[in-house]
Amino acid sequence: MIVAMSKVEIIGPMELLLQVLDQVRSLGVFQVEEEMRGFVDKEDEKAFQPVRLDKKTLTERLYFEDLLARIDQLAAFLPKLFLRCSYLEPQSVVATVADVVDKHTALCGGLCRRRDALGGEREELLRQTAFLDALEPLFRTAGEGMGLDFIGVSLKSSEAVDPLYRLISRLTEGAFAFVTANGPGGTVIVLITVPVGLAGQVRDVLNVERIPELVFPASIGQLPFPDKVRKARQRLTDISAELGSINVELQRFAARWGPTYHCVREWVQDRLALLTTTVAIHKTDLCFFIHGWMPSPDVERLRAVLNGQFLGRVVVEEQEALEEEMDAIPIAIRNPPYFRPFELFTRILPLPSYRSYDPTPFIGIFFPIFFGMILGDVGYGLLLLAGALVMLKLFSTRRNLHDAALILLVSSCYAIVFGFLYGECFGGSAGGWRLLEQTCVIERSRSIMPMLAFSLSIGVVHITLGLALGLWSALRRKAVRETLAKLVNILLLLCLTALAASLFRPFPPPVRMTLNVAVLAAIPLMLLTGGLLAPLEIMKNIGNIISYARIMAIGLASVMIAQVANRFAGLTGDILTGAVAAGLIHLVNIALGLFSPTIHALRLHYVEFFDKFIVYGGRRFEPFKKTS
Repeated sequence: MIVAMSKVEIIGPMELLLQVLDQVRSLGVFQVEEEMRGFVDKEDEKAFQPVRLDKKTLTERLYFEDLLARIDQLAAFLPKLFLRCSYLEPQSVVATVADVVDKHTALCGGLCRRRDALGGEREELLRQTAFLDALEPLFRTAGEGMGLDFIGVSLKSSEAVDPLYRLISRLTEGAFAFVTANGPGGTVIVLITVPVGLAGQVRDVLNVERIPELVFPASIGQLPFPDKVRKARQRLTDISAELGSINVELQRFAARWGPTYHCVREWVQDRLALLTTTVAIHKTDLCFFIHGWMPSPDVERLRAVLNGQFLGRVVVEEQEALEEEMDAIPIAIRNPPYFRPFELFTRILPLPSYRSYDPTPFIGIFFPIFFGMILGDVGYGLLLLAGALVMLKLFSTRRNLHDAALILLVSSCYAIVFGFLYGECFGGSAGGWRLLEQTCVIERSRSIMPMLAFSLSIGVVHITLGLALGLWSALRRKAVRETLAKLVNILLLLCLTALAASLFRPFPPPVRMTLNVAVLAAIPLMLLTGGLLAPLEIMKNIGNIISYARIMAIGLASVMIAQVANRFAGLTGDILTGAVAAGLIHLVNIALGLFSPTIHALRLHYVEFFDKFIVYGGRRFEPFKKTS
């Protein structure tokens, strides 16, 4: 629900400014406004001037901004660990931190640069691992010998092997050894053994033919080929050990110094928040004036805290919000515990304007009902209820998943209730269950038209409620023409609904005549209040109502799938096979029964319902408060 907001001005002597800001920030309920328009009469604005920091305070601000940047630079080098709480008073160690932060940054930065260099070298060596695995057996095949050199190349396919063999044979006049092995990705690894005197010539020709020799890192590049293989593997082992040592050292440093830097950083941030907020404050020769917005229920608490702290020297004055300020009032939303989880569905929407409505309670009321009407099965509802309880246990600390579990918990309860009303349990009809037979009101698999009429009736009620809320919203905004247009739309929609109902159960002639006259009279009024596009609006409303037929259609599809599963189980001729087959179909149906009602129930709110009365475009309430 949208919290009522108050326009508030805080006044006090200049020497108490930072102390007052500290108290306001501690409460975290006041949004400071830099703009004075609306808080002070236009002719009086010249008497106020922005608060400018004195030389001492400005120096302090620059010092803390520099210290914060240096701490952040150090933090970028440290691993992300769960930090224990520091019991040091941050203000007492700020000077010490400022003295040692550069030394610590140099130390950790050096370790990180060394780690990055080793990581790059390891990546380069690892890229050669596949080739090394292929070259090792080739080297054993070629054998070691005095005055021999080894050249390893990688060919894209086996088709290039023969041309390369002929090329090397012509260059060396047969004085070479040539062995191959399959490499990664369909490549072919070739090890060429030639006399040392011919090795340079062979390499030059390979470069001309764009057949690159396998390149190894500089640390092993100058070694003889047999030693390259052994050295590369040894180097990988050494790098892993050194990287482990560096990581342990960084973690040890973070565990020792991290809590201290964390608490100092938070204190510095809070101090800077105080110093920078003064830019949005105005003053006269003697007093400061803090203007802003806060929730109306918290005004008395703020007044009591400031009076108690400063012995009446600071005044909290509540002003009347002007009509032209209504669209600028920041929006704070607070809901009772039942509705709070449903904010998961409304957080994705833009904020409503101050004089509009929070959509959360409407989703909290109608979403579970629509979900239950669509699913409407005792067995499925019990399974989803059990799943919701498991989710609540597993995701107690993850807000979105916890909220989703609570929504599922409520919705599954409605599915169970409607399951009793429909007489359904895993698709079984009321005739197969004595308790369901007693509670069954309507068997929807055999009552398609009554269920369609029921769904459309729900649509009429829901859309009419939306139009009525839009009527009240327009009335509050004193939009006379919009108010009349909403009223005519409601009356015309109700008359058309009554006439449609009379096709199935005729009304007495006087009643039908009255309805016809009312419709004929409403049409010119609709054009007069809504303009030439008004008929499109009423057609849109009728289309929205028809859209509620999805409640019947999707629910009926779920019943049919469940019944198919039950019949399929009986047709297999084997109890175990039938149970498995029916269970799989029911499992698919439960998945559809979870997502399909959710999507369509939300669509009925987002598309058909909310556009009738919610006006978006609100500004989020962002109180001045501590960062942690």
